[in-house]
Amino acid sequence: CTMVSRYKNILLVYPEVPKNTYWSFQYALKFIKKKSSMPPLGLITVAALFPESYNLKLVDLNIEVLKEEDILWSDAVFISAMIVQKESMERVIDMSRKKEKTIVAGGPYVTSSWKDISGVDHLILGEVENVFHSFLEDFKAGNAGKIYSSSTYPDITDSVIPRFDLLKQDAYASMAIQYSRGCPFKCEFCDIWKAYGNKPRLKSAGCIVNELDTLFHLGWEGPVFIVDDNFIGNKKRVKKELLPALVTWQKAHDFVFRFFTEASINVASDSDLLAGMRNAAFNEVFIGIETPSRRALKETGKNQNLKTDIMEAVRTVQSHGIEVMAGFI
Repeated sequence: CTMVSRYKNILLVYPEVPKNTYWSFQYALKFIKKKSSMPPLGLITVAALFPESYNLKLVDLNIEVLKEEDILWSDAVFISAMIVQKESMERVIDMSRKKEKTIVAGGPYVTSSWKDISGVDHLILGEVENVFHSFLEDFKAGNAGKIYSSSTYPDITDSVIPRFDLLKQDAYASMAIQYSRGCPFKCEFCDIWKAYGNKPRLKSAGCIVNELDTLFHLGWEGPVFIVDDNFIGNKKRVKKELLPALVTWQKAHDFVFRFFTEASINVASDSDLLAGMRNAAFNEVFIGIETPSRRALKETGKNQNLKTDIMEAVRTVQSHGIEVMAGFI
């Protein structure tokens, strides 16, 4: 019990994305009076894994300042970051070290570059679900190791509901949820299939509905980003399970949300899929066009883009009332 009280107050910190970069949307956000495009979904998912006995506080440096009093309040500081947030993360580590706080770090940057990171007491690599319980038990007992990772992918069928209640919702342009992890393709320049596997793992439709219910009861209205790197990695289940559930939910709630997501170009080859997305109120989809050069597409293994007329595919998606946000490498 004494060790539980020692680490009772947990500060979750999301480092700042540098201004005037692709990720920050610094100038566009001013038009809609928001501070950040979306919340730190990874951190609020980690937050949901803590037992209720812990006191949690989230500080997102993209919408607010990390104060000395926040660090002093905490018993431990948990940080998650992408590589673009590296410098901000280092500043958070430095601030926390000066106050002699225990630091736990994870996320994409930590997972790929943990050997280059200093000043952190505990590193959690990869997806957190399979190792968090054992880490927390060691953490409470005061004998946690340096590195925690799992050799297997977690089953996310009935995943925890992220702690959306920790967010300052008014600061964000959209909310974020996740339906699946992994992608069936093997594009050479992408690390998603290497990090999360070629066999997409999906949440149940009921799990997603529970997350939407939570957002709704917290008062959110407007855009919801389904953050999957390829929303249609398992087209069959998206069509037969998820989209009907989303349509039913939206009708019952007067279409309070607008969805947008990311998908591969083959979304255009399935009219039933596009119709289902339209009926559920998807109004945007990010598609990796990459390049008009067939030679370059072949060289980088983007074979799905070679199997279609890209211009025709884009127009097909648009014809269903869904805007295409095209990505180019």
